[in-house]
Amino acid sequence: MRELTRWIDLEGAVNVRDLGGLPTRDGGHTRYGRIFRSDNLQGLTPGDVALLVGELNLRHVVDLRSNAEVSLEGPGPLTRVPEVRHHHLTLFAEGGRHTDVEADTIDGERVLPWAERVVDEELRVTGFYFGYLRDRPDAVVAALRAMALEDGASLVHCAAGKDRTGVLSALALELAGTTREAIVEDYVATGERLELILKRLRSSDTYRGDLDSRPADDHRPRARYIEQFLGVLDDRFGGPLGWLSRHGWTEADTAAVRARLRD
Repeated sequence: MRELTRWIDLEGAVNVRDLGGLPTRDGGHTRYGRIFRSDNLQGLTPGDVALLVGELNLRHVVDLRSNAEVSLEGPGPLTRVPEVRHHHLTLFAEGGRHTDVEADTIDGERVLPWAERVVDEELRVTGFYFGYLRDRPDAVVAALRAMALEDGASLVHCAAGKDRTGVLSALALELAGTTREAIVEDYVATGERLELILKRLRSSDTYRGDLDSRPADDHRPRARYIEQFLGVLDDRFGGPLGWLSRHGWTEADTAAVRARLRD
């Protein structure tokens, strides 16, 4: 993996990287400059915007944050750029006791599912991951479709760029034929920027309380989390594609993702 060229260094975001350069099962690599993943985009500077929109041809932002997060944090400076289309697709249920509609607080354990120090900690984290699929299969499918749109690069993000973004990135890479080893490596790469991510989130009243309640290492993405998630999809649905197909995903959708990410 050509890790050094995958990171995109910005002033106002710290967990930004390209999904290109990853090995595929047929011996190729995913394409650079097509799909990016990121943490929150609230702090982007004019220089960051110029780089993303002007040099990297960013045209689609897929925002996975909840309605409450967007309300509390704001939509971000890219929403003021006419060339960029925004797709706000929360992965949380919008009704019942888990609603985030018009909320003035967030449930930190759902937004940033930190692991407790228990033997089956991966079951706790992946339980949240399967919650995304259970509660909002429509948003998962729509997000992947938006990531595959052809008129310029796309960027998917949440708050830390770790869990919700990690799940969507893993699904897109799986559809593109990326090796499982590379998908796992991309997932855990967020750990390289963990201290910077936590520092950013602690500067926000929205996230600080939950972050301060646990040690920093509890927030680290671990290989077994995404391995467990993908393994369960394999066992129950014949893989991520099997799950997606049950929720309206088509062969044309798969072809679109592959066209975006494959050489």
